[in-house]
Amino acid sequence: MSTALVKRGPSVPMAYILLLLGWFGLCGLHRFYLGRWVSGLVWLLTFGLLGFGQVIDIFFVPRMAEDYRRGAPVW
Repeated sequence: MSTALVKRGPSVPMAYILLLLGWFGLCGLHRFYLGRWVSGLVWLLTFGLLGFGQVIDIFFVPRMAEDYRRGAPVW
């Protein structure tokens, strides 16, 4: 029986909690948590692209977490 090591990364529920903090003025924390430093800074400075980015990220958080676990390059 072989046991494969699974690379643990950020949890999706925690990323959603940080995303919800964006509605209270702390936009972009979920992107910092998911390893996307540049876009996290943009979200922080623009209030999540004026709120539109926050709404769109509701659907993108699971994919961003998976990309982080796979070690995919992010910007």
